[in-house]
Amino acid sequence: MNANEVRQKFLDFQVKHGHKVIQPAPLVLEGDPTTLFTGSGMQPLLPYLLGKAHKDGTRLTDSQPSLRLQDIEDVGDPRHTTVFEMLGNWSLGDYFKREQIRNFFEFLTKEIGLDPHKIYVSCFIGNEKYGIPKDTEAAEIWQEVFREAGIEAKVAEIGSAKYGDERGIKDGERIFFYDDHENWWSRGGGIEDTPLGDPCGPDSEVFYDFGEDKQDVERYGKSHPASDGARFMEIGNQVFMQYRRNDDGTFSELEKKNVDFGGGLERITAASIDSFDVFKISSMKPIIDKLEELSGKAYDANTDEMRVIADHIRGAYLLAAQGLTPSNKTQGYAMRRLVRRAILRALDLGISANFLSEIVPIVAANYAGLPDSILTHRDQALDVLLKEERAFRATLNKGLRELTKLAANNQKAASRGLSEGSLSGYDLFKLQDTYGFPLEISIEECYHQNISLSENYRQEFDEALKAQRERSQTASKGMFKGGLEDHGEQTVKYHTATHLLLAALQKHISEDIAQRGSNITADRVRFDFNCDHKLTPEELKSVEDQVNAWIKADLPVVYDEYDKTYARDALHAHGQFWDKYPDQLKVYTIGDFDAPVSREVCGGPHVERTGLLGTFKIVKEESSSAGVRRIKAVLES
Repeated sequence: MNANEVRQKFLDFQVKHGHKVIQPAPLVLEGDPTTLFTGSGMQPLLPYLLGKAHKDGTRLTDSQPSLRLQDIEDVGDPRHTTVFEMLGNWSLGDYFKREQIRNFFEFLTKEIGLDPHKIYVSCFIGNEKYGIPKDTEAAEIWQEVFREAGIEAKVAEIGSAKYGDERGIKDGERIFFYDDHENWWSRGGGIEDTPLGDPCGPDSEVFYDFGEDKQDVERYGKSHPASDGARFMEIGNQVFMQYRRNDDGTFSELEKKNVDFGGGLERITAASIDSFDVFKISSMKPIIDKLEELSGKAYDANTDEMRVIADHIRGAYLLAAQGLTPSNKTQGYAMRRLVRRAILRALDLGISANFLSEIVPIVAANYAGLPDSILTHRDQALDVLLKEERAFRATLNKGLRELTKLAANNQKAASRGLSEGSLSGYDLFKLQDTYGFPLEISIEECYHQNISLSENYRQEFDEALKAQRERSQTASKGMFKGGLEDHGEQTVKYHTATHLLLAALQKHISEDIAQRGSNITADRVRFDFNCDHKLTPEELKSVEDQVNAWIKADLPVVYDEYDKTYARDALHAHGQFWDKYPDQLKVYTIGDFDAPVSREVCGGPHVERTGLLGTFKIVKEESSSAGVRRIKAVLES
């Protein structure tokens, strides 16, 4: 069964059981600074799982493209990918454990045709400290469905996955109880980290058994569902939100209980063809076949390289098709990293000529079934990726020159007794950080050019990388929704000034200008916007003068909450993501209500009058990425 068939069967099955198909969210969630990408099927549904009513009812389903870069170093094994589709269904205070468990088992065995003898499950073992009982309800339901399939399902109380590695499986065991590290859901993680006031609860994971021979016992221990070995692969997780953590840290039952189900499309498809290698399914194998053709090498002997390429180009295509461009910042940097890692692996395979023109069309065809509502830039995606490929190949050439120059300079210094003459890990980090020249290529070139690297080059590189990450984490701490660093008085002033800046750009440059990102601190505003040219000094002055005129006019800044349709169609409020906005939203108006200077969908906060802002001054205008300009501005008293 191919991936498209599995996706459609799942959605049709859920519709048959009363669910409404909802549109998936984009991979980049605008206005959400807490995450780079949509990393799970439930992420866009979180407000509704926390109690907000959904316009489409209490039974929902979708197939959500997702991207998790925390798994990037694991790509190369048979099942880890950074990009995947998550099949999801939700019950918002409607059905609960019995209907969910029975329906999912029916879908796997009747619709997909999985052998029920190869299905194993896990449940929550309970927590005595917090008075949360073992989830015997879920286990008993599983025993029922297995019994109806003619299977005896014995229960095993494992607790920790580590103990499972030592114990393994005993005859007839099919339902495994684990602790909160494996079978508990909350926004914070385990029970101890569940945020106060949040809903939470046990989950029941479903695994497919590919056979005892797939388990590497020496490396992973004895096989059991939560093992890291290859015998079992998780294909679905059913979260039962039945508790709330109280303000005093205790837990109590919720009156309104929810179900959040997520199942990996790629993994379910792999199970349907009984392959523990997800790269052999229909959405992956054509890419692998093309790589074998281009390189003249076999997949079985080059699995790591080909898996990385197949995975990374899928992710890069989805981002490009959603309008993202490679850059050195946040999501754009992540996209650049995917493309460049894929190119490096292609070089390892001996594919030195441009190859994305051969691979991307295959990926695009595999995603033809996704809606245009998220793949808004399909036609431009290939050009965006080809441009990045050309740029990176130029970077590789420049990096080689810089490496040779750096090595020569170090040798000269060594001849004068000023250094050891070798390249340090700090040198290698500079090549990667400044010139985009990857560490692995530097090491390889040093070997080819006979350049004894310092003895501790790897430790030095890691130290430099750690220092950079710490700086990055410090810079991103405290980021608030809307790009605000904090809610202090001066930062709030800059937030209001940003609304005036956008309005001035739309008035004097182009009415089509929209925000493409912002970062607001107590010292300045940084504002990104779409524009196809560098602003002239005259254009910048007209924008600056207009903002200051509105400030001098001491205009009122007011807000109210409106129905989304009314805000968009009647008030003509400025907003970019109407399909993702809630039904009720906050709108800020600056100036006369009937003829406003600015009217934007925004969560706030803002000053009460523009006259409080001071003098607005543009200090810099520059390129942010392709088709996007950046203005940095300050307020002077």
